[in-house]
Amino acid sequence: MPFHPLCFAPLHFGLKYKYIQIKRERKNMPYVTVQMLEGRTDDQKKALIAKVTDAVVETTGAKKEKVVVFVEDIDKRYYGVGGKRLID
Repeated sequence: MPFHPLCFAPLHFGLKYKYIQIKRERKNMPYVTVQMLEGRTDDQKKALIAKVTDAVVETTGAKKEKVVVFVEDIDKRYYGVGGKRLID
């Protein structure tokens, strides 16, 4: 699945690759949305936010305090691959 190199960056979490979309807003304020299947702990999400923030700072030169990270849990009932839900 091809992605524009300036819009998506792959992240590896265990067995699955997840993709984050980076949106550049005015005044160099990157907004990052991470969508992943539910089940991660609060500590894992905290570490994810810290590492994504560091990666955005390193690659874009944005100031750390300007980086905004959203973590969205996706319910497995509403996620399907190959025509089947993951829980089926």
